[in-house]
Amino acid sequence: MTVRHDIHHSGIPVYCLSCQARQRGLCSALDADRLAKLAKTSSRHRVEAGVQLIGDTEAVNSYSNVLSGVVKLTKSLSDGRQQIVGLQFAPDFLGQPFKVKSATHAEAATTVSLCSFPKAAIEQMIKQSPELEHRLLKQTLYELDEAREWMVTLGCKTAPEKVASFLLMIARNIGSSVGPTATSTCFDLPLTRADISDFLGITNETVSRQLTRLRMDGVIRIENNRHVTVDNMSRLEQRCGGRGPRRNRHVNKI
Repeated sequence: MTVRHDIHHSGIPVYCLSCQARQRGLCSALDADRLAKLAKTSSRHRVEAGVQLIGDTEAVNSYSNVLSGVVKLTKSLSDGRQQIVGLQFAPDFLGQPFKVKSATHAEAATTVSLCSFPKAAIEQMIKQSPELEHRLLKQTLYELDEAREWMVTLGCKTAPEKVASFLLMIARNIGSSVGPTATSTCFDLPLTRADISDFLGITNETVSRQLTRLRMDGVIRIENNRHVTVDNMSRLEQRCGGRGPRRNRHVNKI
């Protein structure tokens, strides 16, 4: 992608100024010159829900910043069974630098907007920028902490607590009102009931039953089977069985 001089502001491409990845993601570690240099190799594109972004064990040729939408990460067994092992939201970085092959299958769970870079460009930039390498390391360690916390959710929490924890994680990351002080929000569920049951390790029927229970108790409202409104985030958090999921990309966590 060619970056013209007339779309710069203080050396930073205009489309980077309002980008979440620039404000809170990996690119925030870059100065204006390095950001402009990386932008010359980048391309922005939208991917529809259900489209594979990269396959498990597939050769890695590029990396991406998630600009909007939700990406579903899965692992496959030799017999074809799959397990959802994570979700990515804006401004997450999709991919693991310096790996020859992908360790997970990545698929667009919703319509996703991505800013992608060639593998060689981003890996060269990491070598040249200690700040970028440091931020990538901190993000990796944060995701490791998240994975450990999600293990607690899957291993210790009851079915009602699992469903509430899942809803709270989605609300904090793609809700219409976001941030640590938000008291209410609404969002469309990014996963089907079957995917939610897979992610939480419970049956489809249990997911539907617990959603109905939360609706009957006034914790959430559901319209058209997918649109969820949370009028009181504190009430939802209380249903999570202790500390809810920490993940919230709408604050500068790194």
